[in-house]
Amino acid sequence: MTRFQTKLFINGAFVDAVSGKTFDVLNPATGEVICRVAEADKADIDAAVVAARTAFKTNWRFTEGSYRRDLLLKLADLLERNIDEVAALESLDNGKPYFDAVGDVAFSVKTFRYYAGWADKIYGKVCPAEGNHFCFTKHQPIGVCGQIIPWNFPLVMAAWKLGPALATGNTVILKPAEQTPLTALRLAELIKEAGFPDGVVNVVPGFGATAGAAIAEHMDINKVAFTGSTTVGRVIMAAAARTNLKRVSLELGGKSPLIVCDDADLDLAVNAAAGGIFFNQGQVCTASSRIFVHESVYDEFVRRAVANAAARKQGDAFQPGVIQGPLISAVQERTVMGYIQKGVAEGAKCEVGGSKLQQPGYFVVPTVFSNVTDSMTIAREEIFGPVMSVLKFKTLDEAIERANSSSYGLAAGIITRDMGNAFQFINEIEAGTCWVNTYDTCDPAVPFGGFKQSGIGRELGDYALQHYTETKAVFWSIPKAPVRN
Repeated sequence: MTRFQTKLFINGAFVDAVSGKTFDVLNPATGEVICRVAEADKADIDAAVVAARTAFKTNWRFTEGSYRRDLLLKLADLLERNIDEVAALESLDNGKPYFDAVGDVAFSVKTFRYYAGWADKIYGKVCPAEGNHFCFTKHQPIGVCGQIIPWNFPLVMAAWKLGPALATGNTVILKPAEQTPLTALRLAELIKEAGFPDGVVNVVPGFGATAGAAIAEHMDINKVAFTGSTTVGRVIMAAAARTNLKRVSLELGGKSPLIVCDDADLDLAVNAAAGGIFFNQGQVCTASSRIFVHESVYDEFVRRAVANAAARKQGDAFQPGVIQGPLISAVQERTVMGYIQKGVAEGAKCEVGGSKLQQPGYFVVPTVFSNVTDSMTIAREEIFGPVMSVLKFKTLDEAIERANSSSYGLAAGIITRDMGNAFQFINEIEAGTCWVNTYDTCDPAVPFGGFKQSGIGRELGDYALQHYTETKAVFWSIPKAPVRN
């Protein structure tokens, strides 16, 4: 791949940053610079907001739903037509195996098509108010939306955010993570090719402390949507509170449990657990980083989990058979290795992995810890890396109580043949998504989000539409018809 879009996308044009600054974008598989991208800061966010506000006021919010539907469908078609190129770009920029990147692009296409289907179906309801009134509700777009997306699923997160915002008639300032801006900028090219009016979508790569903060604090942005860490989510919420009380939706961290019961199919359990924690190099907010295994099958589960981890081929994203890529950066590599060292120091047993690959890039070997207890750091804090912690339990009541002891509540899973176990788990677990005999399954039509400190609001499904519209209630007094003699 030789061509990269490296400029900001504001008001339908690709432009340099006002400051003229750029930053390096690295290939995580080698640590080498791919290219330099324009660095947005407050001045660029201001320009993007003016463009988005103008587009919103002059035409976009009044467009027919069928018009927005057709544009989203065209964007999906263009993305699908360029799937190989975009997937290669995602792999190069993020480090994920090419096969996984192809799946990400396909899911993004599916997401845009799903929300295209909603664009002409945004309607309110008639309310049975007392008195001589005709009362109804209207759902109207919020306005200018700032959307800040993470580096672990750059294209998928862009689709999750853009789909409902555009379907409901909002305009957008999208800030991709500084580690992975390239597919968002390629998507901007496709948005322009699809024919979206200028200013409806603006893409502004930059850093959280500058571009991200400018979005969160901007007085003329009506809503901010963020996916990332709970720490940064608090900062964004505080910024919204002290400025214009903009609407906020947050998809934040997790420390998701997977419970393996004594009646579980162990092959299924091991594959679900390994996929849940090692997929995308463990850089997944729903990662199954706490595996609670019944004491009667604990040793056998650990043995099989170790074999699974040891067999996972690591390497460059484009090498045949590779299913495990690098972490996103040297910083993330140091963070994950620090957690592994804490696990050993606190008494957990490192069964396999626990080291870096001795080659360029940011590769951490898939790691399995046994003899983990709830108080250990690796069982409490989000690692965001390929580190499986296996804990032992006696009863399902105990496992659920311990699973719920986390401050997070994003997702959880159970592997069991017993429907009673499954329904008890579904009823009692404190998590926004529950998986039974599977893990990490996702669909654009199904809402996604967390309990507790895992966030506010929901992505996907029709639930996401609620975060991009204001509800207007209308009371219409109907005079009584005159009495005729």
